[in-house]
Amino acid sequence: MTEIAPFKISVPDADIADLKDRLSKTRWPQLTTKDWSRGQPVDFIRELATQWQTDFDWRKHEAALNAIPQFTTVIDGQTIHFFHVRSSAPNAFPLILTHGWPSTVAEFLDVIGPLSDPAGHGLDPSIAFDLVIPSLPGFGFSMPLSAPDWEASRTAAAWDILMKRLGYARYGAQGGDGGAMVGRELGILAPEGLVGVHLQQIFAFPTGAEGEMDALTPFELKGMGNYEAFAKNSGYADIQSKRPGTLAYGLVDSPVGQMAWNSELFFGFDGRAAKTFDRERFLTHASIFWFTATGGTAAEFYIANMATGAGYRELPNPTPTGVAVFPDDFVSVRSFAERSNNIVHWTEMPRGGHFAASDAPDLLVEDIRKFFGQLLKG
Repeated sequence: MTEIAPFKISVPDADIADLKDRLSKTRWPQLTTKDWSRGQPVDFIRELATQWQTDFDWRKHEAALNAIPQFTTVIDGQTIHFFHVRSSAPNAFPLILTHGWPSTVAEFLDVIGPLSDPAGHGLDPSIAFDLVIPSLPGFGFSMPLSAPDWEASRTAAAWDILMKRLGYARYGAQGGDGGAMVGRELGILAPEGLVGVHLQQIFAFPTGAEGEMDALTPFELKGMGNYEAFAKNSGYADIQSKRPGTLAYGLVDSPVGQMAWNSELFFGFDGRAAKTFDRERFLTHASIFWFTATGGTAAEFYIANMATGAGYRELPNPTPTGVAVFPDDFVSVRSFAERSNNIVHWTEMPRGGHFAASDAPDLLVEDIRKFFGQLLKG
């Protein structure tokens, strides 16, 4: 089946009323600490829950999402939902953008305009993109999950089919978090027509060789410190890599459970991002997870990747690869990444974190345009 069908988000009124009712009846845990050392603090999650229940207008955000052309198609037995934004520029280059966990296609709302309509955003119109922005299998509206093994490499193969089904013989790929894993796996696959991949992280680590850490720059050492904090605190990654099925009961039955679980990566382990990250955008992501009941199937991305090593394995990636490293993200070290990737572009950013499409969209747009502009001119 190669049909591409138009799609529109339409959450029933009853589901919105049910969400608000469940939020009003939340049973709150009695935690032994009020800081961030053992999880997301109750006071912080209460603030988010109150905003979700009383101030957050899902219909406003639903309308904003529906203003973007959306479609579904079936690839390898899996329903794939995606945005498809065609640029009016005659030379627009096709680009597929991939989100990660616990994100959704809403992550890219702030970069769609500048990438597809640069002239309308004060940018050089000679570099413009047709954008394809899919929901990962089992996330959001790419549901139900058809099989338990939709990891990054299988998803990458599906993305190549999607781009060619849309009529694109040449294209590029970009992503962060799980989307960076999918992008690198696309680079490894190196299908005909893939021009380059632009990533926000390359998950390459020290080998333990003598002296390899001595050459790291202060920027890279800070990134390694961020990763060490992540490795210490990322319990969600361990659980989703091992027992996502048991976790799923709580995620799809309790909106506060789903929201608090998702907040671990968006707001971090120390509360710094709680002061800066857009809470409306976060609640849009959480609402998509909740209304589609995909918290459990999204978690399966972790156990599927663990089974194959997809996203982390150091198979050769011959595709021209650009990396944008943001200082509040965890580590990407060029010397480690170059062991198995064809790195042709590397940028260390002055600001921004793990979800740069939302918290530093201007920098991300600039770097995507620079990377693909160089490749296409070459």
